[in-house]
Amino acid sequence: MKNWKFYNALFARVLLVMIPFFFCVFLIYKTFYYNALLVGFVVLLLLAEMYFFVKNQSLFYDKMLLSILQNDFSSNFPEEHKTDNFRNLFLLYDKLRFQRQEQTSKERIYQSILNNIDTATLILEKEGEDWNLFLMNDCFSNLFKVPKVSHWKYLKNYLPSLCEEIEKMGFTELKSAISIKIEDQDLQTFMLQTSHTKTYDKEYFIILLDSIQRVIEKKEKEAWINLMKIISHELMNSLTPIRALSQNLLQIVDQEALEEDDFEDIKSSISTIINRSDHLQAFVENYRKLAMLPTPTKKMTPINALFEDCLRVMSPILKAENVELINDINSPRSILIDKSQMEQVIINLITNSIYALKEKKEKKMFLSAHTENNRFFITISDNGKGIDTAIRDKVFLPFFTTRKDGAGIGLTLSKNIIEAHGGYLSYQTDEDRTSFVICLI
Repeated sequence: MKNWKFYNALFARVLLVMIPFFFCVFLIYKTFYYNALLVGFVVLLLLAEMYFFVKNQSLFYDKMLLSILQNDFSSNFPEEHKTDNFRNLFLLYDKLRFQRQEQTSKERIYQSILNNIDTATLILEKEGEDWNLFLMNDCFSNLFKVPKVSHWKYLKNYLPSLCEEIEKMGFTELKSAISIKIEDQDLQTFMLQTSHTKTYDKEYFIILLDSIQRVIEKKEKEAWINLMKIISHELMNSLTPIRALSQNLLQIVDQEALEEDDFEDIKSSISTIINRSDHLQAFVENYRKLAMLPTPTKKMTPINALFEDCLRVMSPILKAENVELINDINSPRSILIDKSQMEQVIINLITNSIYALKEKKEKKMFLSAHTENNRFFITISDNGKGIDTAIRDKVFLPFFTTRKDGAGIGLTLSKNIIEAHGGYLSYQTDEDRTSFVICLI
């Protein structure tokens, strides 16, 4: 780092020392020894002053550089140095101090975010062959009743099952379910997900743990909230006009004399009340179907017979809608199901496909089935309009429908029936085809 003021001051001091030094040598040459001794003493004083000047400059450099190396930006330095010999060094110091403050602020924000998420998070940092705990969020500490220890071996004393599982996998990336015992409580199941990352010369291992029970409870709560919104909406849509019409009827009958127009109003109001009551009754009946689904009465049923009965019912509608059915199901096997309930599911799915094909010129529907890993899969596909991205998380919600004449319980009821059989119902959609897949164990 160039510092011309320092070099000029040092050069001036060297000159001040050299001039009396040569004068002292000259006096000795002329045998003026007492005068030479006096001048020599001045030379020594000037050398001492130059020594302390250089030393102070070096000490200041060392102090500031040590502060930078130790990330200690709390030191206060004289103001005159900031515009004098050490201006460039102060600029570097201030820049690094600002960057350090900015980094500290970001770290606090990241830590605050991690402490406020519901996922138990643990980050390990590798030092040599050992792992140290870089960060443990509050959720992890509170959930597993673990203090914020600094080393992996200390964590093993609190959560041996978790640590042994990760060590067994060699600190590699994995995603699996794991059972962990928290203090004296029963074993709890968690979804474990780990990832491995490197930054410059540092190596980190990230561990995420989600309580499966808590995830299920959250999903159930969301489902109940959505269901109550739908029920409230349907009830208000019927009860509000019924109440308004009832008040109108009360005002009409309170009149002393009724005219012909009044009788027409009464008749119209009563008709509307009956219609809204019928709609409300149908809504409640549909809800009862969902809430009171009978336990399946399972019997061994031939697969071919199941689909023959379903297609016998749906064939007239398929022909009327000009839907080309491609049926690849031809299996001699039998499956253990409640035949009437399973027929209802298949008919619901075929009906939905017919509706999805209404706007298509070339209407195709595909039926297929296969066995894999002791599971039986039934797939009903179509080349219809597919499922919009905005409603993909709502298709199985009770009473949610995109059809004007739909009740919104077909897919929900179908899903409940399949789950009552110990299986699951899922869907896949892309630009060319939408498929609903029934999986039975």
